[in-house]
Amino acid sequence: MTQPPSQQPPQGGFGAPQEPPQGSPQPPQGPPQTPPPAQPPKAPAAPQTPPPPPAQPGYGYPQAPGQAPGQAPGYGHPQQPGPYNQQQPGPYNQQPGPYAQQPGPYGQQQPGPYNQQQPGPYGQPTQSGPYGQPTQSGPYGQPTQPGYGYPQQQYPGAPVPGPGGGDSSKRKPALIIGAAVVALLVIGGGVFIATSGGGDDKKPVAEKSGDAKPSNSPSANEGNGNGDGREADDDLNAGRKEGEAKVLWLQKNDIDLPRNGSDVYGPWVVGDTVVKGMYRTVSGYSAADGKQKWTLKLPADLCAAPSQPTTDGKIVIGVENGTTDKASCADLQMIDLNTGKAGWKKSVKQNGVWDLMSDISLAISGDTVTVGRTGNSNAYRVSDGKELFGKQPGNCQPFAFAGGPKLIAASSCRTDDVNNPQHQIQELDPVTGKPRWTYQPKRGWEIDRVYSVSPLVVSLKKDKEWSILALRENGSLRSGLASDKSDKFAPDCGSTFAIFGKSLDGCTGVAADANTFYMSTSPESSGLTRTNKVVAFDLNTGKPKWKAAAPAERTVKPLRMEGGNVLLYVEAGYNKGGGIATLAPTGGTVNMVLKHPVSMSEIESSFYSSKIVYAGGRSFIASGRVSARNDKEELETKTMLAFGN
Repeated sequence: MTQPPSQQPPQGGFGAPQEPPQGSPQPPQGPPQTPPPAQPPKAPAAPQTPPPPPAQPGYGYPQAPGQAPGQAPGYGHPQQPGPYNQQQPGPYNQQPGPYAQQPGPYGQQQPGPYNQQQPGPYGQPTQSGPYGQPTQSGPYGQPTQPGYGYPQQQYPGAPVPGPGGGDSSKRKPALIIGAAVVALLVIGGGVFIATSGGGDDKKPVAEKSGDAKPSNSPSANEGNGNGDGREADDDLNAGRKEGEAKVLWLQKNDIDLPRNGSDVYGPWVVGDTVVKGMYRTVSGYSAADGKQKWTLKLPADLCAAPSQPTTDGKIVIGVENGTTDKASCADLQMIDLNTGKAGWKKSVKQNGVWDLMSDISLAISGDTVTVGRTGNSNAYRVSDGKELFGKQPGNCQPFAFAGGPKLIAASSCRTDDVNNPQHQIQELDPVTGKPRWTYQPKRGWEIDRVYSVSPLVVSLKKDKEWSILALRENGSLRSGLASDKSDKFAPDCGSTFAIFGKSLDGCTGVAADANTFYMSTSPESSGLTRTNKVVAFDLNTGKPKWKAAAPAERTVKPLRMEGGNVLLYVEAGYNKGGGIATLAPTGGTVNMVLKHPVSMSEIESSFYSSKIVYAGGRSFIASGRVSARNDKEELETKTMLAFGN
């Protein structure tokens, strides 16, 4: 990215991520991991109001169909496909802008993120966009005035084709959204079809492992084996070496899933309880032994959840408002994660035809939960469900939020060109919804992710370009990050597929303290091994401060800051155990604080799109998605693993 005008920009820069992002779990070779694209789903009957045309995933307020020439477009109409799928010539190259950029690590010359000549002091050349794609100008628009590596294998949780798996009478495929977005469902050579079915829970499956064989109980495994060649009575700690952590427990799937599986939400750790949600169930387990403490049945599919609950363990999830293919993610359910008791429930009312409720994103800040989606947004009080604010006045509407110590909103503004959007980012008062400040990047740049709320570090995208900027507490530009030319990055922001909803937060592979932003590079492979490093950026200048290598033949990714240090997950490798480690804010050598047993490296590596949580001296690794080819395999699919001393 770019540098303040008083400094010479360093060589290199960020740029576009490759598809799929490097460093994210790759589906194994062999059987397809997503449903094949043989027959696209049929469109439902057209509504009285014309459906939107095929849209790019995410957000924006483009023109409505049938709009008269010159008429301002209405909110919510999805954008036309293309900006992220093809290079846009012409308008992005005409004006070099204040931040002329150097070629980035991906090599291919791209039009720059910061392309339009802006008045003011920023007149010097700058670096390319954030993840390796070279750019020629900078993404910083003028802020508005403050207003108010293991060898590839079969991932147990990877999406699999459904035919022939399980009882078809209770595994009925359902259409996502409708005819308006059928074209968007074809991604990477596959068609993703959401499913719903009336499956019942199967017997819970959990294996406790201490210094003895796994025990079975009413909430423990009553099946045989665990699907990886290990015996049913195998002691998971039998191969543990001195200095390695204990395997506390290994959990297997206990939910009867629809044909194409289900995403996993969480895990969240509240006290001594680990909670996760999947399909139509939210369950809490003992952090010490993995036994089920409570379970809450949902009337329909779980379809959204915030990355973190409130500080006292309350959460609000999204639940579909029916079990048919016409259902939307429009119902909210509050849950006390300490006890599993359901609190208030209400439906989010649709506000106009372009208030698209197919996908929503949820974020919690203080006692406020926000519901973001294309066309509208709402906020409710977590404690009692009272609506706090809704649609914002003016020409710009939030489509997604990031929570935590501050409430950050990403908004899209109505424009006369659907392919050249105008976004803005704001800090909102979580009670009133009034903006405390507003910052607008340059036209064409879209708010992609919030890597850190405090300090605020934001990712932006335009076409295939990617850029990172840091903002001050008052919303003014602090710096643009500029990497070395050889470094490539791919933060892990989850694999959940969404068309009209976008979660801003919840990424791993990134962390930040008051003056430094830490990000892991994309893994570099050599034979059966992979490795990478952590790069620290000075938030005041945007320049790299230092780089720290991962342990030999393994990769690392930052999880968060803890005790002034960067907390890392060290991924398991070929005959290499994973673990939790720290890295000093000055760099240096990675310090292991919890070494996972080498004997568990194969199982640890097998989780599909794994999610890692470290709390109370224990590490929890959960699969990000669970699916199987048949009922028997479904019961043998591992879903969560816990380590501790």
